[in-house]
Amino acid sequence: MLKIEFSAAIAWYLILTTCLVLLVLVFENRKGPKQFSSEKSFLWQCSICTYVYIDSRHANISQCSRCGSYNKKEEVEKGGSAYA
Repeated sequence: MLKIEFSAAIAWYLILTTCLVLLVLVFENRKGPKQFSSEKSFLWQCSICTYVYIDSRHANISQCSRCGSYNKKEEVEKGGSAYA
């Protein structure tokens, strides 16, 4: 039978557990960064300071994150863009 001291067993356990966690983190990061969905419905442009920001929580009215003014979503015409 293999005899090992208690402190050595704890040290090996901690070393192996740490290596396993680091390997999982490395392989998770290899998948690449999470892609941002840049749908036009999430993009807002402030009518006061012309700052373009993202707000996916609101559909019709949003508050500018820079100047704090409220903005209303403009209707997009066929073949045109509200941000042209």
